[in-house]
Amino acid sequence: MATFGLVHGAGHGAWCWERLVPELAALGHRAWAMDLPCDDPTAGARRYAEVVDRALPPVDDLILVGHSLGGLTIPLVAALRPVRRLVFLCALIPVFGRSLVEQMAAEPEMFHAVLRGHPGRVSDPDGTTWLRDEAAARELYYHDCVPGDVSWAFSRLRPQAVAPRREPCPLGSWPAGERAYIVCREDRALSPDWSRHAARERLGVTPIELDGSHSPFVSRPADLAAVLDRLAR
Repeated sequence: MATFGLVHGAGHGAWCWERLVPELAALGHRAWAMDLPCDDPTAGARRYAEVVDRALPPVDDLILVGHSLGGLTIPLVAALRPVRRLVFLCALIPVFGRSLVEQMAAEPEMFHAVLRGHPGRVSDPDGTTWLRDEAAARELYYHDCVPGDVSWAFSRLRPQAVAPRREPCPLGSWPAGERAYIVCREDRALSPDWSRHAARERLGVTPIELDGSHSPFVSRPADLAAVLDRLAR
C-alpha cells in the first residue's frame, strides 16, 4: 500500500480526483487531495507546496502526483518532507532558478497548438486565466469525456492567478526520491512531444504512455489508477 498526494493543475481543485481516489482505494492505496489557492493573486508554487504539505499526513510511503501546473509544486513539497516518488501527470517540469514565463519564452512548443491562442482561453490584464465556456473546456481539457462529465468539470473550474507562472523555481537540484512521467497521447494542453522530450532530458526517465486527453482522472480513472499502482509496487 502507498499513500498518494494528488496535486491538481491550473484552475482545478480537489474535486477533479474524485473518480481516481476510489480506484486507488480498490487497489489497496490511500489518497489525499486538497484545494490549492489558485485564485489568490499572491500565491505562487511555494505557497501551494505549503498547502499540500499541511494537508498530507506524516507518512514514509508518500507518492506525489502533480497534474499540469502541479508539476511546479510537487518538487517543492519534496523539499519540505520525504517523498518516495514524484509523478508528473501531463505536467510542467520546473527549470531550477527560472520561472514558467521564462520557460514559455524559450520553449513555446511546450504547449499544444490547440491551446496556444485558443479564443476560449481568456487572459485578463493581470495575467489571470480562465475558460470562456464549456465548449472551450471540452476542446482543451476533456475532449474524450462524455458531455455530462464535461459539464460537471467545467462548472467547478476556477480562475488561475499568474503568480505560479512568474515565480522562479527556488530549487538548485532535485530532492531525494524517484521520478516518473505520464504522458497522455491526445493531450491538447501540453504537447505530448514536448512532454516525452522533457521527461527524458530533465527527469532522466522514459515516459509512461496513456491514451486520452489532458484529464485522465476524469475520462479514464481506472487506467490511471492501474499505472499509479504499478509505480507504487
